[in-house]
Amino acid sequence: MVRANGEELDIAGKTITEYLAMTDYDVRVIAVERNEEIVPKARYAETVLCDGDVVEIVTFMGGG
Repeated sequence: MVRANGEELDIAGKTITEYLAMTDYDVRVIAVERNEEIVPKARYAETVLCDGDVVEIVTFMGGG
């Protein structure tokens, strides 16, 4: 199981790209942190999520 934004999900073995394809996130305006380290967008397709990983996804919003 992988904890993604506080929710336990059965996504171990999937890449970040595969996980994001299952969601409504707009990859142009997010940052992904895996185990307290930012994952560069260029590495989403090669970064495989492992059992016990903690993933946080942050969406950037404009405004003032």
